[in-house]
Amino acid sequence: MKSLLIANRGEIAVRVIRTAREMGMRTIAVYSELDRDARHVELADEAWNVGPAPAAESYLNQQRILQIAHDAGAEALHPGYGFLSENAAFAGAVSNAGIVWVGPPASAIEGMGDKITSRRNAEKAGVPTVPGVTDPVSSVDEVAALAEEFGYPVAIKAAHGGGGKGLRVVRAPDELSDAFEGARREADAYFGNPEVYVEKYLDRPRHVEAQVLFDQQGKGLFLGERDCSVQRRHQKLIEETPSPGLTLKQRRALGRAAIAAGRSCGYVNAGTVEFLVDRDGNFYFLEMNTRLQVEHTVTEMVTGIDLVEWQLRIAAGEELALDTVEPRGHAIEFRINAEDPHNDFLPTPGQIVEWQEPAGPGIRVDAWVRPGTNVSQYYDNLMAKLVVWAPDRASAINRGKRALEEFRVTGVASTIPAHLAVLSHPDFNSGTHHTKWMEENVDLGEGEPESTPSLPEEESLTRRDITVEVGGRRFAVSYWAPEPLAGTGIRRRPPKLEASSAARSDGVVTAPMQGTIVKVSVSAGDTVSEGDPICVLEAMKMENEVRSPAAGDVVDLRVQPGDTVTPGQVIAVVK
Repeated sequence: MKSLLIANRGEIAVRVIRTAREMGMRTIAVYSELDRDARHVELADEAWNVGPAPAAESYLNQQRILQIAHDAGAEALHPGYGFLSENAAFAGAVSNAGIVWVGPPASAIEGMGDKITSRRNAEKAGVPTVPGVTDPVSSVDEVAALAEEFGYPVAIKAAHGGGGKGLRVVRAPDELSDAFEGARREADAYFGNPEVYVEKYLDRPRHVEAQVLFDQQGKGLFLGERDCSVQRRHQKLIEETPSPGLTLKQRRALGRAAIAAGRSCGYVNAGTVEFLVDRDGNFYFLEMNTRLQVEHTVTEMVTGIDLVEWQLRIAAGEELALDTVEPRGHAIEFRINAEDPHNDFLPTPGQIVEWQEPAGPGIRVDAWVRPGTNVSQYYDNLMAKLVVWAPDRASAINRGKRALEEFRVTGVASTIPAHLAVLSHPDFNSGTHHTKWMEENVDLGEGEPESTPSLPEEESLTRRDITVEVGGRRFAVSYWAPEPLAGTGIRRRPPKLEASSAARSDGVVTAPMQGTIVKVSVSAGDTVSEGDPICVLEAMKMENEVRSPAAGDVVDLRVQPGDTVTPGQVIAVVK
């Protein structure tokens, strides 16, 4: 196996290319027209254009990727994560084309990639599961009946995906219709299948997952667990290993359950079995991710094992040469996303101005961006993963703080302030947090503005940065000044700035980011209350509800489903 096509982009494509090149393989990248100058394209030995910017026309274009693999003479294909990594039909097509699929067989993806089938397999293997159904639901009435049976809250979940996509939590009957519709719509958009199922929603559990490896000869190995309980909007933000909430006895039981779950579907290659752990320490099978996980890095840091290397070696038919794994120390991963934590973690696509990564002992950064990179609305907003290692958890937390404070990102908002807030919170330090903890307990306060203050249309200001000394101490100062009048060098006096855009809007509803309108909840002439939903805006594969800033009548509605909007574009006017 001497050549590898990486059917992905971003930091995971960079990650796979680096290991493959160390193993002496010829690496083949694919890129959309938007990613022509991306880092993974530069690092690969060769690169092929896979199509236009939208993922459906490029990174999800199975026929084109297979054609490129044939034309480039690729002997193997690594799907990374996301996109086609858990698509059983694509895995089968790759294998049928005579190309080595770096991942589990299509049958295992079908058996575990479908959450309903995976629950059945896990139950047959004796693995405890969350109370729920193993058949898709097709109507709101079915969901209502199950909610009455299990008791609220319940979770409506995409049957063919993960990562928090296609997931809605229902706490009361009046939320059923919107949740059912939203989960099906997002499941169809993200995974190409609208099927959903229902299970009991556990209150304040921990999210703990097990990393496993299986070779083609049937040998399975548990490489330890990862705690992924720091989440927002059901998506992971911080992951660590070992889990601060598990005893040695629980850890061993979890590992045995994970191996049993993998064997239940004839699993091969690297996989992750996810569990929810309730407040009494009981764990329940959640799903199996039939691919490499974003957070695989923390397992690598404590075990010293390159999981991508073993993915490739297993795909080539090698036997697992590992009998036991002895983790050492503690590792924490921070997802550096292009999101504004001070504004409900809304995605912030745009151009990166400054990008300065931390360094030093125990620091690893997996990134795909640099100054000048455009973070696009078309793809996931993960810019980098900062991973720290130290001999113990307390030291890892301190190292994480130091590294995050060194990490410099401007041009787009990032999740760094949220990470620092978490590391400073006593609940996280004591290891008592849970999956809803961050949303319920972490106060992020007010963020510093990244953009120019609002001005009347006839004025424009330019941000300027200077260094000053006061009493011998150095300070960095940013200010906004008007542009010089053309040809004179004379600066105009800026007008008095208004306190906020919200005060200026007076009922004008604007798009918080670039994206696509997928649902409009009101009609012109409707009466709304403050906070009522106006529309749903999809950006960076996440749905964001845009709400009315005031009570009144919708006197102007300017969007419909399918429209693309830009930041600040007027969506509606409420008088």
